Amino acid sequence: MEKYSYEHALYLKKLRRQNIVVYALRFGILASFLALWEVLSDTGVIDGFIFSSPSRILNTIKSLYLSGELFSHIATTLFETILGFAIASVSGILVAVVMWWSDTLKKVTEPYIVVLNSLPKIALGPLIIIWFGAGSGAIIFMAVIITVIVTIINMLAGFIEVDGGKILLLKSMGASKRQIFTKLIFPASLPTLVSTLKINVGMSWIGSIMGEYLVSKQGIGYLIVYGGQVFKLDLVMASTFILCVLAGVMYALVAFAEKSLLKRR
Repeated sequence: MEKYSYEHALYLKKLRRQNIVVYALRFGILASFLALWEVLSDTGVIDGFIFSSPSRILNTIKSLYLSGELFSHIATTLFETILGFAIASVSGILVAVVMWWSDTLKKVTEPYIVVLNSLPKIALGPLIIIWFGAGSGAIIFMAVIITVIVTIINMLAGFIEVDGGKILLLKSMGASKRQIFTKLIFPASLPTLVSTLKINVGMSWIGSIMGEYLVSKQGIGYLIVYGGQVFKLDLVMASTFILCVLAGVMYALVAFAEKSLLKRR
């Protein structure tokens, strides 16, 4: 028992050391990239007006903060993205459940799902503006339609991939379809659910920013469009940096939820 505990302690120590190395390399690569970017911009090797620089980005973010615009733009985009993410995730899972429940319905609707997935959603932009107006409703709907199809396809695939032998075993024991789904299908599909939510983080941000490109007068997407139109490229880069940070935080929250979920299983 002592030998096992000693070897386990060595394994944990090695694991911690590997994690430290990984985080150090991540930070080192990022710091080196930012330092090189700053030096190249300051020395004129690259045009600071076109490519900006870390210091100019920080100054732009500081200006947005001092003017009181920063958090209002962040709040607008966060609201649209989170709401679109939630609506698309929940509705996509429910549609996948209904399609799994009825094999006939799945066969009828699956071709339409595939076609909708391949349709460039930006082509629906003019219609979305007419339907929902030039406001948050159109942006949220854009985030939903971009995210919901991926959710349906991934979750339905996860439901279908569950071991058929286990399903037959439950049927032979007299289990109802509801019991099969709640006791076997959905629990077995939790890894698929988590991976789908991770994908949905990126898809919902794409949808909300795309929607803001079309109609918004406020938000991170609006800042990017406005900065490009008036050639304030520091504003474009600063907005893109803020967008990366927000998306990274949202992804980290989903990853944290995944760890909590797996611990309870």
